[in-house]
Amino acid sequence: MGIHLRNVVLDTTDVPRLAEFYRRLLGWRYPDGFEVGPEDYLDWRSIVGPEGQRLSFQQAESVTPTTWPDPAVPQQFHLDFLVDSVEELEDQHRRALALGAEVRMDRSDDPQEPLRVYTDPSGHTFCLFAWPDRSQ
Repeated sequence: MGIHLRNVVLDTTDVPRLAEFYRRLLGWRYPDGFEVGPEDYLDWRSIVGPEGQRLSFQQAESVTPTTWPDPAVPQQFHLDFLVDSVEELEDQHRRALALGAEVRMDRSDDPQEPLRVYTDPSGHTFCLFAWPDRSQ
């Protein structure tokens, strides 16, 4: 097929803050040759994962945070991130909170699919799953 996903783009009212939130949460990097400092304000930033996956952030005048699970403002989409164990889920949970995430749902004690749903600083939802068997 000739179509390939280049990246996922999130709208935000604070590009540097959201880019840095995900860069630190995921341990990704800014693209080579695109070093930015905290004082550099840009209306677009990207981060790159270890396998070349990209997550980008675009300036928007306003972003209405989701109210999920309340349906008043649906999430419209969300990001799923996998970790290798329940122990890693707990470690990443603490990191996510320290970086500014808020918990929306906690099913970390679910024996089949331990997970937590969060919102990032701009109000987008993302999930952290402990899913050791990634073949499913």
